Amino acid sequence: MVLSAEEMALLTEDTSSILQTIDEPAALRMLPESLLRPLAEELREELIASVAGSGGHLSAGLGAVELTIALHRVLDTPRDRLVWDIGHQSYPHKMLTGRRERMPSIRKFGGLSGFPVRAESDYDAFGVAHAGTSISAALGMALGAALEEQPRKVVAVIGDGGLTAGMAYEALNQLGELQSDVLVVLNDNGMSISPNVGALAQSFMPLHQGHSAEDSHAFFAALGLDYHGPVDGHDVLGLVRELERVVADTGPRVIHVLTRKGKGYDHAESDPTKYHGVTSFDPSIGLKPPVSNKHAAVAKLGGPKTYTQVFSDWLCDMAMSESSLVAVTPAMREGSGLVNFAKQYPERYFDAGIAEQHAVTLGAGLACEGLKPVVAIYSSFLQRAYDQLVHDVALQNLPVLFALDRGGLAGADGATHHGSFDLSFLRCIPNLLLMAPADESECRQMLTTGFHHDGPAAVRYPRGGGSGASVDKALRGLPIGKAELCREGRRVAFLSFGSLLAPALEAAEAIDASVANMRFIKPLDQDMVRDLASSHDLLVTVEDNAVAGGAGGAVNEFLMANGLTVPVLNLGLPDRFVEHGTREELLAGCGLDAQGMLKAIEDYPAAPA
Repeated sequence: MVLSAEEMALLTEDTSSILQTIDEPAALRMLPESLLRPLAEELREELIASVAGSGGHLSAGLGAVELTIALHRVLDTPRDRLVWDIGHQSYPHKMLTGRRERMPSIRKFGGLSGFPVRAESDYDAFGVAHAGTSISAALGMALGAALEEQPRKVVAVIGDGGLTAGMAYEALNQLGELQSDVLVVLNDNGMSISPNVGALAQSFMPLHQGHSAEDSHAFFAALGLDYHGPVDGHDVLGLVRELERVVADTGPRVIHVLTRKGKGYDHAESDPTKYHGVTSFDPSIGLKPPVSNKHAAVAKLGGPKTYTQVFSDWLCDMAMSESSLVAVTPAMREGSGLVNFAKQYPERYFDAGIAEQHAVTLGAGLACEGLKPVVAIYSSFLQRAYDQLVHDVALQNLPVLFALDRGGLAGADGATHHGSFDLSFLRCIPNLLLMAPADESECRQMLTTGFHHDGPAAVRYPRGGGSGASVDKALRGLPIGKAELCREGRRVAFLSFGSLLAPALEAAEAIDASVANMRFIKPLDQDMVRDLASSHDLLVTVEDNAVAGGAGGAVNEFLMANGLTVPVLNLGLPDRFVEHGTREELLAGCGLDAQGMLKAIEDYPAAPA
């Protein structure tokens, strides 16, 4: 885009209209340099207003406003490749690349994703949401450009939090060896979601106080990268000049940019963790302060606790009872509900950084010494440590308990964060006890069951609140491999695995069907399956996991192995990646609410008349 003389004149007179003229980075490159600082101020103000209205990720984007402007100013995007790591900081990028008007739809059903997505824009060079992938992707793009003799630049933007991921080191190691033409922008704000951990993060911290960059220079030089910086990440003119110089170079190089997470919004600067991901709020006053006893307030208001809160309470209660309990998390202290445990038992709390493989094997090592590790991890993040789960934990039959948050559809974070596959990839692993609770109280019981089990165990539970079941405070377990018959009906029997028990019961009321809360995916309650198969004309398995290989598949395998020929309808997530939206919207879209279940039975050829 080329600005007209009239538009340029308007900008000179009225800087409030700058952002309205930027519908793509080409327009940004045409701006007079004197307007870059006012543009950064306007972009930051609009970002605050936009996220305050829609909810979403805020602190990371606020800290990357000037960096985003400078990168699109210097690079010829989308011809040059700009790869963001994780993508929490990408909201300003979206606003400058033709999506500003759609920002109110972000993370909503049918709206913009909260992360860069290749299908959403040509400016999103690589789809991201999990940490540490940017340098690997950028290296692949640079190698591809070289093979195709395409003279384009490739830039990876990674935070100091993302740099704790082992994959980032693997990529740096090969980048240094191949000497490919890749620029790594280290966006150093001293944070992941919460304050960063690890020796590397500690080595970077003195730079924020103006100390020498000698150690950082030595670190990257040892890997074969030229080091530039540190650079003030909030001086947009200085950033542009430095990037122009560094981008013009060739070979593997890193520019170290110092930023402040939450920059420009006092509330976010003072508490960037709190403002990492937010719901709608009034920007003039900020987020409402937490009540002194959140759990008590929830109960008083009549709302259910979230499954994460149930896990948090259980972990502290069990730690008080069992001194052998230790907790491990890959940089998800807040998201996985470990804040209280970390405060009460700091010597038994281990934050491994964004390093899922390491976190799982760390837990295995702790178990070897007689401790009882609880690895608190999102379902989708466990995908990154599958070999460690199989080889280091299950093969050795070590008593590690996996508390899998965000099992099933995770809502607004979308396909990258849905726990769509865990029942499928876990139930095939020998030695592993696998459970899915139907409500909050059962979640606490299953955590206790898994903790006392002499071998690896996993409890997977969804994001958000449950049915509001009263939680039994006692640390009582469940008999392993035993389901519960919740409703006796006729002809049709629902076999519900996990949190979809409530809609299954609702559907069952409409057709007078039986309902079993199966509880255990492995071992399966074979007696319950056999009894229901012999007394009903149709079995309907229900789970918020991929149908392929899921809990329903375990039922199918048992029936076939035992010559039981009752028709079976498997309901679960379809064979596609499910987009973002509220959990309720997504479940309905997948036919996993009560109406969807009834419709599937009605359409099933073998359904009883």
